[in-house]
Amino acid sequence: MLIGKSVPAVSGMCTSTPDRIEIRGLDLANDLMGHYGFTEFFYFLVTGQKPSEQQRFFLDLLLVSIAEHGLTPTAQAARMTLAAAPDSLQSAVAAGILGCGTVVLGSAELCAQALADAAKRVDAGASPAEATLQIATEVRGRREKMPGFGHPIHHPVDPRTERILALVDERGIAGRNVELLKHFRTAVAQVWGRPMPLNVSGPIAAVLMDLGFPTTMTKAIPILARTAGLLGHLAEEQRRPIGFLLAHHAEEAVAYDPAG
Repeated sequence: MLIGKSVPAVSGMCTSTPDRIEIRGLDLANDLMGHYGFTEFFYFLVTGQKPSEQQRFFLDLLLVSIAEHGLTPTAQAARMTLAAAPDSLQSAVAAGILGCGTVVLGSAELCAQALADAAKRVDAGASPAEATLQIATEVRGRREKMPGFGHPIHHPVDPRTERILALVDERGIAGRNVELLKHFRTAVAQVWGRPMPLNVSGPIAAVLMDLGFPTTMTKAIPILARTAGLLGHLAEEQRRPIGFLLAHHAEEAVAYDPAG
């Protein structure tokens, strides 16, 4: 039984013959290998286009900005999985990436949605300041957190955010979404009654959108970047194992309460 609409059985990603691998119309061995760096190749796989120098530079920048952040829940999950299954590197990576969600690591996707919402309101006649203030007020009214704002460690600013925005200004690539993000910074401070740190998820979304990266693929950046970070943790776990120690301390820290 077919679920959903019937669509043509076609893919334009890749095909192979005995002497050729073709990816999105280009020959892997002759057109891509030795000509594309991995970041360029990733952009090409997602969009079908070779990135401009600005797109490549900022995609590299954003990937580096979020690849590693210490013993986060994703890193702990990966290290404990490898401790339990040392022959399954892929399972340990998967365990970490499965934690890429709306609270930790994956909130750039929510930031992109907020920026897209603000842009629609501006198109409908609101000023950028009005649109962002409306959204911040609505989020606060629902007792939710504003995507891209707040951080448990970085106060009063997230150093990654400031570096990204400084390079955006230096290279002159700020577009509509970066400007909306700056308006959100003002709106959030007004609605919450205090300045809040703009975390790295905000500029990741805004810069990607201004540089033409597909909005629906925003979460691909933290997923790809953190895969590299997790592999670094797992390489260290093989040399200096702490996975079982993490599990031991977690068990010690949590009280048993059968009535709960």
